[in-house]
Amino acid sequence: MRAATAVLLCLCAAASTARAQGGDEDPVERVDTNLVQLNVGVADRRGRAVTNLTLGDFAVYEDGVRQQITSFEPASAPFSLVVLLDLSGSTLSFRSTLVQSALRFIDALAPEDRVAVISFNDKVKTLQSFTSDRKKIAYAINGVSNERGQTHFYRGLRYALAEISKESARRKAIVVLTDGVDTEQRANDTRSSSKAVTDADAIASIDPSASEPLRAVLDLADRQGVTIYPLALPSGDAKRLIEPTPQQVAVYAAARMRMQSIADRTGGRLHEIRRLEELGRLYAEVAADMRTLYTIAYQPAGERRRDGGWRAIQIQVSRADLIARTRPGYYAR
Repeated sequence: MRAATAVLLCLCAAASTARAQGGDEDPVERVDTNLVQLNVGVADRRGRAVTNLTLGDFAVYEDGVRQQITSFEPASAPFSLVVLLDLSGSTLSFRSTLVQSALRFIDALAPEDRVAVISFNDKVKTLQSFTSDRKKIAYAINGVSNERGQTHFYRGLRYALAEISKESARRKAIVVLTDGVDTEQRANDTRSSSKAVTDADAIASIDPSASEPLRAVLDLADRQGVTIYPLALPSGDAKRLIEPTPQQVAVYAAARMRMQSIADRTGGRLHEIRRLEELGRLYAEVAADMRTLYTIAYQPAGERRRDGGWRAIQIQVSRADLIARTRPGYYAR
């Protein structure tokens, strides 16, 4: 027992040291629950959000078996939210637009929402821990500096997921602004496509889903029921490059497909930014979408086997004219 206690104290000390060093390492992720949490959007056939449903209007199925709902929160319930900002060199030229758009997003949130602001480039930093104080949040965003550096996108996501895990049983979401071209993953993709001579061959040589960093992020998001909304910057579009090589085309295509996978698996939406002038509007759309989500949790029936198998989730609503949207399932890891 004493040995176990000593090990635990060492782990806690190590995690505290990592945070004190400004986010060079991922914080310890402390999620250990069998509950499956879903953020669920409901719309009518014309695409209009429906926000006045109750617990009795929903049925949840896992692998075709109906599950007992253990908790339900209406669309008006507050969120814990991470605003995750890419401060790598590729965003330096429009940093002021980024700041103003993020401020507009914060203004569109509900007063009870708790927000943390985290940035990433070579390092991952918490600019503001979770708070509902809008002045503190705005101060953190306005204080964004003219940093530059590499794009450690997946490290930033893992850090954000670890931080948001401390927010108890609240509804959770992450909004991340980035081009998605992770520096480490880019190197791997370039090696995989190095022998390709055409764009098509280069794209075919990369399996975007076979990414360990992507899998790690999806597993963490699954366990917490976190919805992730990627805002894809135009700098991640290979068409904007001058005479891109097949390898560059493949790297950018794989990065965008992985961002789409993150949105799809977590029940979020990928918003592609065509022009920087759209950034403020797209942030506002994400805020509006969050305000239409219900949150449902259930305990999987029977013994929950962590065998790595896929568990398909289906949501049904009592009215036949309504369509429910949530994440499609999870891997039981």
